[in-house]
Amino acid sequence: MILERAIFAIKPGCQKEFEAAFARARPHIETAKGFRKLEMRPGIESPDSFLLLVWWNTVEDHMKGFRESEAFAEWRKHLGPFFAAPPAVEHYEETL
Repeated sequence: MILERAIFAIKPGCQKEFEAAFARARPHIETAKGFRKLEMRPGIESPDSFLLLVWWNTVEDHMKGFRESEAFAEWRKHLGPFFAAPPAVEHYEETL
């Protein structure tokens, strides 16, 4: 299992709207092949920043299966308008 970490920089003052959009977008990722679970956490010091953690079976499940799917296009349609910058995404191995 791998962990995806994405940091979303949101346009200032749009936190509540982004949270509502995330609630609509969430089912699109949760039904993806290889999806295990996710957490979205708002920033404390930086309220325009959100941390997304997603557990996947493999990197390919995320990068190929989800990112190249219609579900990703729907996910992005809901969230994309709120991005102040492209999300910073990285993948991590299992715990040592």
